[in-house]
Amino acid sequence: MDRLQAMKVFTRVAESGSFSRAADSLAMPRASATIIIQQLEAYLKVRLLHRTTRRLSLTPDGAAYYERCARILAEIEEAEGAFVVGDQGPRGRLRIDMPLALGRSVVMPALYDFHARYPDIDLMVGMGDRPVDLIQDSVDVVIRIGALADSTLVARRLGDHHTATVASPDYLARHGTPHTLADLDQHVTIHYFWRTGRPMDYTFVVDGQTVPVRMRGRFAVNDVETFVDSALRGLGIVQAPLFLARPHLASGALVEVLPQWKPALSPVSVLYPPNRHLSPAVRTFVDWIAALFENSALMR
Repeated sequence: MDRLQAMKVFTRVAESGSFSRAADSLAMPRASATIIIQQLEAYLKVRLLHRTTRRLSLTPDGAAYYERCARILAEIEEAEGAFVVGDQGPRGRLRIDMPLALGRSVVMPALYDFHARYPDIDLMVGMGDRPVDLIQDSVDVVIRIGALADSTLVARRLGDHHTATVASPDYLARHGTPHTLADLDQHVTIHYFWRTGRPMDYTFVVDGQTVPVRMRGRFAVNDVETFVDSALRGLGIVQAPLFLARPHLASGALVEVLPQWKPALSPVSVLYPPNRHLSPAVRTFVDWIAALFENSALMR
């Protein structure tokens, strides 16, 4: 058994979640990929993959082995890349995931330039507000908004996520304009809920302290753009991402409410596995996205 080839096949199976897709990407028969994984498990004397009729997933031993294989293969790629002659840049597959609205408004308009600059990087872009597991979901890099849970991932802060408390002129004409946080008890909101189904609380910074406020509402969505659209239709007061609300504030379609108390900022971070040597594609993207956020007028 060629152990290096076995590592490549195993990581590709783990990343794609499919023997067929892994075999296709490596230009080998599916049966060969299956046999190589069976030989690898027999050699290591551990089960690396859970196999069901619907999907493949890593066992705990498989997840640990995947991290080591990914690190070894990245080091080999980096070592070989040091001897590449000419102006060839980073290459290989790069799968990234990010929140939908942030991706559409901030990242994607610039990502086409990234693709043109690094044409040998095969990009796979996922967008959604569902948290992803980098190993199980075969993702190389994720962008996240908000406080980060403890994890083994490496996090690099990109900047701050600004929000604004807004409502439509029609809503304010019908319900009045609040002047204090206590006035919000007489108003309604459109709830934004996470994957757990729990509505997001609003926050205001008062005298340097973050004050959470829970508002009433009978309408809830889990898509940020629908969330803002619901405010435009006069359904309630919301705290919307500033990069989405700014054009509507400029046009007068939305009005800022309680501007003397700004919502608390949330960090925006890029995360990736803690490999000692990042692959050139991951390192290039992380540096690029950091520069993008640093210079983006939408994130201020």
